[in-house]
This record gives sequence, structure tokens and C-alpha cells, in this order.
Amino acid sequence: MLAGAMAGLLGGCATAGDAHDPIEGFNRGVFAFNEGLDKAVIQPAAKGYEAVLPTVVRTGVSNFYGNIADLFIGVNSLLQGKPADAVTDAARFIFNSTFGIAGIFDVASEMGLEKHEEDFGQTFGRWGAEPGPYLVLPVFGPRDVRDAAGLLLDLSADPAGNLDHIPTRNTLSAVRLISERATLLPADKIIEEAALDKYSYVRDAYLQRRRSLVFDGRPPREPDAE
Repeated sequence: MLAGAMAGLLGGCATAGDAHDPIEGFNRGVFAFNEGLDKAVIQPAAKGYEAVLPTVVRTGVSNFYGNIADLFIGVNSLLQGKPADAVTDAARFIFNSTFGIAGIFDVASEMGLEKHEEDFGQTFGRWGAEPGPYLVLPVFGPRDVRDAAGLLLDLSADPAGNLDHIPTRNTLSAVRLISERATLLPADKIIEEAALDKYSYVRDAYLQRRRSLVFDGRPPREPDAE
């Protein structure tokens, strides 16, 4: 989930005052909390994870979680009226779960099966739901109201996060968080150097990226906010 929340950090520019962010004061407070938590706990853990484990192991871990995601990406592709993509997503899951040994190896990509990026927030957007105000959630970070609702479904459908064995569930969730954060470490310096106001930079990048994803990279022109 963290990757889905932070993957747009390399795009967009900071702007002053945004009509999509009516609760900016509250959001900035949560953003500051998340930044503190990240610097104190998550980022150091991600750096340690990157330092200790070789690239091939980290790639295998990322592939494992990506394979689980493909199953629900396929569900969302189908719900969005993209049956061909849904078939590809299902094929990726089947091939990677078997020949790729539980998804550790991404053989599907080597076979030319494209990986997609879909979630319930995007599905709501395809159904016509408006994004609503920008919202920063504790730990999960940037969202809008539509994506926050989608996140609830994403979490409820996540098999790794819903295991009955609590130690296993917590371990899988923690490893996924650290793995996803480690993939974003190269972006940290770029963001710090590029953003005069990091909060605005992240907000604008997130909103632009999510709008692009909902419309499959072809978003209509957005009316200028008053």
C-alpha cells in the first residue's frame, strides 16, 4: 500500500493553495506525524533491509507481494470493463504462482505479460465517483476520499493482511512495508532537493498521478478551480 501512496513522488511541482485540499491544516499535521514516523522507524529499517539483503533477495520479496497484488488487480480490471487486461492479470498470477515459485520469480513479465496497476479507488473512479477532498492518512499517507474508501476494500481483500495467525500476518505486513519503502529510498534525496514545500509537492504529485491512473494515462482537461 505504501508504494501505491508514494509512487508519484517524482512527478509534479509544488503549488500554493489547492481547492482540492480544504482541510490542509489537518492534513499537514498528519503529514508531519508520518514524516516523523518514517524518519525514526520506517526509513532506517528500509536502509538496513537494503544494506543486509542482496538485490536478488529483495527482488524476490517484491515479486512475491506483487504476485499477490496481481490477483486483485485482475478483479479490478474486470470491474472496470477491461476483460483482456483481467485475463492477462490472471495469467500472470497463475504462471508466477507456479513456474515462478509463489511469485518469487516474475516469469510472466519474461513471457511478455504486462503488469498493470489497478485498485478499488481507481475502480470507483471508473464508475464515476468523484475523488473528493485530498486526505492524508496516518501511516498510509496521501489519499483522497475516494481512494480512502478504496483502501478499505483493498485491505479487506488482502490475503496476507487477513491471516488468522497473528505473528505471520504481522511479519508479512511489516516485511511488505519495509520492502516497499526500500524501493523509494532513491527518491528521497530528489524530493528533498526539488521541493520548497514538501507537503505541497507530494500532494500535487499524488493528485496528478491518481487522475492519470483513473483515466489510463489520458485524463480529460480539468476545469480551473475558482
